[in-house]
Amino acid sequence: MLDPRLLRAFVTICDAGGFTRAAELLNMTQSTISQQLGRLEEAVGRSLIDRSARPIRPTTAGERLLGHARRILALQTEAETLLRDPVGSAAIRIGVPEDIAGAEMARVFKAFSATHRQFRLDVTAGLSRDLMQRYRSGEFDIVVVKERAAEADSRASFPEPLGWFESAEAPPVHADPVPLVAFPPGGLYREAMFAAIERENRRWYVAFSGSSLKSVEVAVAAGLGLSLLPLHAVGLAGLRPSPAFAPEPSMTLSLYAWENAGAIADLAAEMIGLLAQRARGRSGS
Repeated sequence: MLDPRLLRAFVTICDAGGFTRAAELLNMTQSTISQQLGRLEEAVGRSLIDRSARPIRPTTAGERLLGHARRILALQTEAETLLRDPVGSAAIRIGVPEDIAGAEMARVFKAFSATHRQFRLDVTAGLSRDLMQRYRSGEFDIVVVKERAAEADSRASFPEPLGWFESAEAPPVHADPVPLVAFPPGGLYREAMFAAIERENRRWYVAFSGSSLKSVEVAVAAGLGLSLLPLHAVGLAGLRPSPAFAPEPSMTLSLYAWENAGAIADLAAEMIGLLAQRARGRSGS
């Protein structure tokens, strides 16, 4: 491995055209810079400077090394600058349901990052039960989840109304058994949907299972079946409310955070502000 200090001496000698000027530029004695060049030449097994030339110039081997030496020194400077800059050196781990991780939340994250450059935001979207389990095990600093009722340590909670939806292009669903479009097992909407149908003693089957809100929306719009979805999250293009079943009780949207002060608490407060605005907008619509 070539010592960057020796490479810097070599490059400076070439650029300065002599040992005396190079020593002045590097703030060292001429004998020291000569020794450093000698150590580099010994390491590579080649003479790198034509000392008889005036001004002195690199040898053929020196010319071959010079470009590489400049790149090595540039990378060293870049690495030193990077390590001195704390930007992105600490992580805040966040878990959110898919429909919450949208453009509005991204703007909250952007504003936070602009004033807290030392943090990077590691955001995971997923099913609420899985997110909550991972938060309790310490994998997330902040989590937003949908649940039946908020737990005691929730920082804030808001109602999350639900509704039945069907395709706007297909005839109303009156089939028996009822075709359903569902989330994967473990999803709260899936369980609420099954429970609601069974309360009415209706037969049903899962016609389509999608792992994301978008895939479920698309399947419903295509006429594959009914689904129970959050009112706020559904883009109504291609969908319409279904009268097939009675309205379901709202779920709860809750935010949890481990820290009570500092940057994580500040970000949690900003996220709560957005969720409150979201709830007000829904209630006013």
